[in-house]
Amino acid sequence: MLSKNILLIPAFTLTLMTSASAADPRFIASLSKLDPQTRLEQICDLEAVNHIGKNEKLKPDRAKANVITPPRTHGDMIEGTGGAFRSGGKWYAFSFTCKGSPDHLKVLSFTYKVGALIPKEKWPEYGLWD
Repeated sequence: MLSKNILLIPAFTLTLMTSASAADPRFIASLSKLDPQTRLEQICDLEAVNHIGKNEKLKPDRAKANVITPPRTHGDMIEGTGGAFRSGGKWYAFSFTCKGSPDHLKVLSFTYKVGALIPKEKWPEYGLWD
C-alpha cells in the first residue's frame, strides 16, 4: 500500500539524516524508488522537521505536507498551506514553500510559517496520531 510506504519513509529518514542535504545513501536509495511527486513531498517533510527544529522553541519529530489541504506542486517546487508537524506530542499547522533539486533528492530552499495548534479532536479527521 502506497500510504503505508509514505508513512514509513519519514520515520526512517529522521534516524539517518541530520539535514536534507546530508543524506545517507540508504535514504537516497529509498527516495529513488518513489515517484517524483512523492519524493519531493518526503524530502520537504524532512526539511520542515529540520528547519522548524532549528528555528523555533518546538522540537518536531514528524511533519506531513498534506494534512489539512493538499500541497500544490509547480515543477520542482511545492507549496502548502495545510501541513502539520508534531512536537511534544502535539500537532501544529504550518505552511511552506520548498524548492527541490531537479531529481527531487535535495532541498535547495525552504521557507515556512508555523500556524495554530491542531485540536486533538481534529486528529482523526486529518489522519494524525499521538
